[in-house]
Amino acid sequence: MARVSQQHLDARRRQILDGAAVCFARNGFHATSMQDVLKEVDLSAGAVYRYFSGKEELIAAIASEVLETVRGTLEQAAGESPPPTPDVLVPRALATMRELRPATLDTGEWLFPRLMIQVWTESTRNPQLTAVLADGYAKIRTAWSGMAQSYKDAGLLPEGADVDAMARAMIALVQGFAAQMALFGDIPPQTLADGTRALMAIDRAT
Repeated sequence: MARVSQQHLDARRRQILDGAAVCFARNGFHATSMQDVLKEVDLSAGAVYRYFSGKEELIAAIASEVLETVRGTLEQAAGESPPPTPDVLVPRALATMRELRPATLDTGEWLFPRLMIQVWTESTRNPQLTAVLADGYAKIRTAWSGMAQSYKDAGLLPEGADVDAMARAMIALVQGFAAQMALFGDIPPQTLADGTRALMAIDRAT
């Protein structure tokens, strides 16, 4: 029997995850069956179940990949000199996700924001997914905290600033923009940059 290469296995896994993401974003997690996923990826049940035991494992894997991508983007940015400010970094984080996961629905809508809302909703009743998100967000908070420390080192942030509080606020900002995209349509990257820059420009003394 011919040995299947790791490249082939990775490509097949990617095919299944991408197809499942389309199904979940299109119809919602609970309205999607494994048969829907099989049809979307045009594979047999045996081929899919070789990689994933069911919908719960699929959505957990998708969420884990997304969180790892965001973490990597932040860690890379923290090493830049000077570090990119939030008005640059927030649009960049979303642009990176769009580049790596460009799939759209039949309407042409980028599926990632809608998929993200499905993940959040399912996490409220799925302990396995809750654990995945908790671990992923903890790592992202650490990465954002690293960004905040790089701002301090560059003299862009007061030494006494709470880096973890800033990390939580920045995560909420990215989540908020993505939620708006899911609910109300796409937001131009320039709007993300301009809005974040305006928040940064508020003078507490006025």
